[in-house]
Amino acid sequence: MDRHHIFALGGAALLLGLWELLCRHWAVPDFILPPPSQVAVAALVRAPLLLPHAAVTALEIGCGVMLALAVAVPLAVAMFAQPALEKTLAPFLVASQAVPVFALAPLLVVWLGYGLASKVIMAAVIIFFPITVSLLEGLKGCDAEYRVLFRLMGAGFWKSLRLLYWPWALPSFFAGLKVGVTVATIGAVIGEWVGAQQGLGYLMIQANARLRVDLVFAAILYLSIMGLGLWSLVGILEKRIIRWK
Repeated sequence: MDRHHIFALGGAALLLGLWELLCRHWAVPDFILPPPSQVAVAALVRAPLLLPHAAVTALEIGCGVMLALAVAVPLAVAMFAQPALEKTLAPFLVASQAVPVFALAPLLVVWLGYGLASKVIMAAVIIFFPITVSLLEGLKGCDAEYRVLFRLMGAGFWKSLRLLYWPWALPSFFAGLKVGVTVATIGAVIGEWVGAQQGLGYLMIQANARLRVDLVFAAILYLSIMGLGLWSLVGILEKRIIRWK
């Protein structure tokens, strides 16, 4: 463990310790702000309740990531190949992010129901934008001298894409993917808040209505672990694929 990890763990321990101390010192009611120790107990004791809901949310996030990749990668390549297409679609891409997700979620629930589909679409809507923009900028940022060299060697667009543009854009692609997977929980949870029958967002709404704030924080803890896990997974893939970075 390097020095940076030690400092990070030390800072987290200090914040949790202050949180615990202040809750105990001021006798803050548990239904307003439970201490970290109570949240940890709830996360462990209520694991049989939390884990099935966490599995549903994780499935929604995973499917949302896959759907976002299936849309974002071809779209970025198409806009790179046809700059006119980028100028046409750019306002719609920006508009898709300018609309508050809380405004989209009820519509998706009405159109697609309370099942998995509406949550997957919500997650994908949030994820695909940073992936698309990052990949497109990475493709466009390829060095002009390499472009000229490939053109002089007779390489067509698709060969240049495979051997030059795509490897060049991979660092940008993974940067966008890291951003996307860490915010993926937002779309899934908001979809569950609006209308669902299972998932951590649904559980949080139910626990909040019963003033089980410790259970709400336990669900947040599980979501944080998911986000960190996805970030770490993308980082591992990045190191394995971009060996030259």
